[in-house]
Amino acid sequence: MAGMLYLCATPIGNLEDITFRVLRTLKEVDLIAAEDTRNSQKLLNHFDIHTPMTSYHEYNKYDKAEYLVGLMLDGKNIACITDAGTPGISDPGEVLVQKCYEAGIKVTSLPGPAACITALTMSGLSTRRFAFEAFLPADKKQRAQIIEELQDETRTIILYEAPHHLVKTLEELFKTLGSRKVRICRELTKKHETVYADTLDGALAHYRDIEDPRGECVIIIEGADREDLNKQKQQSWEEMTIEEHMALYEDMNRKDAMKQVAKDRGVSKRDIYQALLKSESN
Repeated sequence: MAGMLYLCATPIGNLEDITFRVLRTLKEVDLIAAEDTRNSQKLLNHFDIHTPMTSYHEYNKYDKAEYLVGLMLDGKNIACITDAGTPGISDPGEVLVQKCYEAGIKVTSLPGPAACITALTMSGLSTRRFAFEAFLPADKKQRAQIIEELQDETRTIILYEAPHHLVKTLEELFKTLGSRKVRICRELTKKHETVYADTLDGALAHYRDIEDPRGECVIIIEGADREDLNKQKQQSWEEMTIEEHMALYEDMNRKDAMKQVAKDRGVSKRDIYQALLKSESN
């Protein structure tokens, strides 16, 4: 019989946050695939766990995933752990899970800490709907494109950022998103845990004055106000002629395009039809 993959959530700071189930599983599996074996060895030593480890990280995630899948097909049970938190969230565990499903290997996840959820629940911002973006891309064009897309995001936004990039990222976010509420969460579950509450411009001014902010950051940003967005869109539509607006939907048939233009402008389809007739007659 084939083995299984166990996604084991590990502490993001406080070692007491590990579950009994994770500890038992780490002791019982045949192998632990760890993002950084040196870092994970400290965790295993603390809990007197002596299971063999192998490295599984961003730079070997495809080849190593094939190797690990082979072991599981031969009957080995493998636990996957990340440096901190739940495997598969913004880390190479995602690839290993995909490969397991392709090979018909059973996957289970052992719940536990996740920095994104920990920060969200203590942010004081809306938790009903949220968008998790993890780390923004390093590529300038892709990064700018994603931030631009976030301008119209009405859900609460969650980002990860390294401390030495925090000021630059806040500058980019404020430039595009404006002065929204924000929470900067650092050193989560640790002795010096902090949650800085402000607006994006206020947070930018605050962290510009801090020479060397420490600790991985989770940035929680208030979503855009839906009513404000609708007003802005309505204003932009009104600045267009009906013909220009219709041209945006040139891939649709004329009837559907008129229906969409009417919806955008908050008027009836008959109003659009009459406006087009008047324009054509002129």
